[in-house]
Order: sequence, then structure tokens, then C-alpha cells
Amino acid sequence: MIFDMILALAIIGVAIYGICVSDNIIKSIICFNIVQAALILLFILLAGYSGDQIPIITEATTNMVDPLPQALMITAIVISASITALALMFSVKIFHYYGTLSWTELSEKDVSK
Repeated sequence: MIFDMILALAIIGVAIYGICVSDNIIKSIICFNIVQAALILLFILLAGYSGDQIPIITEATTNMVDPLPQALMITAIVISASITALALMFSVKIFHYYGTLSWTELSEKDVSK
């Protein structure tokens, strides 16, 4: 369980590094999605950390994991898909208007037109 959390945190760190060093807008969007997916994984791991049973009715009465974090993470997945679609649409518009997807080239261009 600890290994899974360390792995999720390592994925978050690598993806944040990718966001920082990426010069392409599409690569930045992909790294942002990786951060979102790793955070969702981390929250799901932390929600089930207590070692209780899954919330399905069985004959035995045992402690069950709270299903609320799982429902919230499903909502987060839908929101991240919407944000990704919006970011990709903006990147297409930026490419059509400026002719590049490079952060450095965009910062050098006169964007006050």
C-alpha cells in the first residue's frame, strides 16, 4: 500500500517536471492529464487505506469503505475530461492564429494584435 502511494507521488513529480520543462502546449496538456490521473489514483488509495471491505452488501456485517471519495473521483474524471477537451480546443485555436504551439515562440510574438 505504501509502495502504491510512493509510486503515485513519483508519477505526480515526473508529470509536474514535464509541465515545467515542456516547450509544446500539447505536451503540457498531456502532463497535466497525467497529474490529474495520478492525483485521482492517490485519493482512491487513501480512501481505501483503512483496509475495510468494499461497499457491496454481503451476508457478513463488516466495516465498509466510504463510497463518497469514489463518487467524487468519478466526478473529477468527468471534469478533467472536460478541461482537456477545452485545452485542446484552445491549442487548436492558438495554432490557427499564431502558427505555432511552442511556448517560447508564443512569448516572443506580439500578442497585442
